[in-house]
Amino acid sequence: MTRIRKATTLDTDSIRRIHLSAFPAGEGEIISRFAENLLNENTNPPTINLVSETKDGPVGHVAFSPVSVRQAENWQGYILAPLGVRPGAQKKGVGSELVENGIRMLKTLGANILFVYGDPEYYSRFGFNAAVAENFQPPYPLQYPFGWQAMVLNNGENIPLSAKLECVDSLRDPKLW
Repeated sequence: MTRIRKATTLDTDSIRRIHLSAFPAGEGEIISRFAENLLNENTNPPTINLVSETKDGPVGHVAFSPVSVRQAENWQGYILAPLGVRPGAQKKGVGSELVENGIRMLKTLGANILFVYGDPEYYSRFGFNAAVAENFQPPYPLQYPFGWQAMVLNNGENIPLSAKLECVDSLRDPKLW
């Protein structure tokens, strides 16, 4: 049985190990460094970091960091990245539970839209789709444009028709896109 809780800087080593084990060599180093930076970055509004833990410690991690649009002051978006689950805990609902908990938290906070850059087959089960994201330009060119997706959370009428997104410092690395 797993428990979802907010991550703290005390979870840094566990989160690094989760992403190193969840991703192939090379990519794991980039993603684990990104996750560590994001955990330690102060953002406004705040970045949400969640871990899923068992009696043996954290087995999964997800982060939701704010994105903004210059011409839309009353609008708040987030991006889901990264999501990682230790191989022994994969295919057991850990990743889904982390994503669903984060979506509920963001809805409660009044966020308007949530973006993700990942596998459409996996993320479509939560309600992400490319049509919602197509008018939003990510901060950097995408290596795999088909993975750019979004879902409306609250107040769809407040969402700009098209815009370039601005992201937190930890996401300002073209290798992540």
